[in-house]
Amino acid sequence: MIVLIQRVNWARVSIGGATHAEIGKGLLALVGFEREDDEAAIGRMVNRLLSYRVFADADGKMNLDLRTISGELLLVSQFTLAASTGKGLRPGFSGAKAPAEAEELFAHMVEAATQCHPATQSGVFAANMQVSLENDGPVTFILR
Repeated sequence: MIVLIQRVNWARVSIGGATHAEIGKGLLALVGFEREDDEAAIGRMVNRLLSYRVFADADGKMNLDLRTISGELLLVSQFTLAASTGKGLRPGFSGAKAPAEAEELFAHMVEAATQCHPATQSGVFAANMQVSLENDGPVTFILR
């Protein structure tokens, strides 16, 4: 699983011109599933998302996590994160989880995150989404 997180002042997912999900200060997490990913990996990643210290404390150091700042989480499925880009001029997706299995994992991830952190929202799996955000910093990390 590859998760690209961005510390945001706000983020929004629109589908067909209508806002589907929107958060204020928190994390936007773009999630890509790889072939070997399973439900056990979901729990570990949700814990990392909620506990990863990327928010500044009083001294300006990244010592605070999402829970500590009462921030929000927006999960967005993005299979292109699992692309192979090492060769050629077009990405390959043979390492990505099959869509039906990835959809189940994403639903499980949204459910697990929401149970642990009610201030969680999500995009729609495989939808054509427009994601808007204001990156705070910018601060962006890749979690595996």
